[in-house]
Amino acid sequence: MTLSADSFVPRHVAVIMDGNGRWAEQRGLSRTAGHKKGAEALKKLLPYMRDKGVSYVTLYAFSTENWKRPPEEVRTLMDLFRSYLDGDITELKKQGVRVSFIGQRDRFPADLAAKMTTLENETKNLSGFHVVLALSYGGRDDLVQAVRRLAARVLGGEINIDDLDTAAIAGALSTAGIPDPDLIIRTSGEQRISNFLLWESAYSEYYFPKVFWPDFTPAEFDKALAEYALRHRRYGGL
Repeated sequence: MTLSADSFVPRHVAVIMDGNGRWAEQRGLSRTAGHKKGAEALKKLLPYMRDKGVSYVTLYAFSTENWKRPPEEVRTLMDLFRSYLDGDITELKKQGVRVSFIGQRDRFPADLAAKMTTLENETKNLSGFHVVLALSYGGRDDLVQAVRRLAARVLGGEINIDDLDTAAIAGALSTAGIPDPDLIIRTSGEQRISNFLLWESAYSEYYFPKVFWPDFTPAEFDKALAEYALRHRRYGGL
């Protein structure tokens, strides 16, 4: 019996949405236009991923290093995040989608940070499809914060140092309670982790399509699923 790619749908897909700027530059457009086109691509892809049977999607939308970009581009991204939270994400909420955020929320404008908190609270009891947005997120920073949390618990006598194991570290990360990603997709052809889910991706499968993020369509996602179906995940065993 031949099994289709749909028989091997990953439970958790994480995406490094790379290439908006280069997509725009190739067309003589502003980087802002590229980011807007990328948002449109995401709007089409999320419902498709849910319909395919994916339960968790983590989106690397803005890294801790992205604050180094030109101020005008950063402001544009903040405006896009506001628009997305008010529009498309709110629509997902109506469809029963849970939304949460990981990253340095305190670095965002107060109104934007408040929108994140409100949306998390309003959707925390929803189930079936969980979208995690990584904003001002960095894997190294998340590990540092986890170590600090655990150190404080040790110093406070809440736990012993011998209690610090892999489960304790995983539970102190911002992704606690979310299964590790089965498949990580990075668009644009670049083949780097870029400080994304460093702990959680220990046994993830990676897929590097050459298309820029604005061109990553549901058909391109099907290609990723087909490739994932060919992988043999052994987790260090035989």
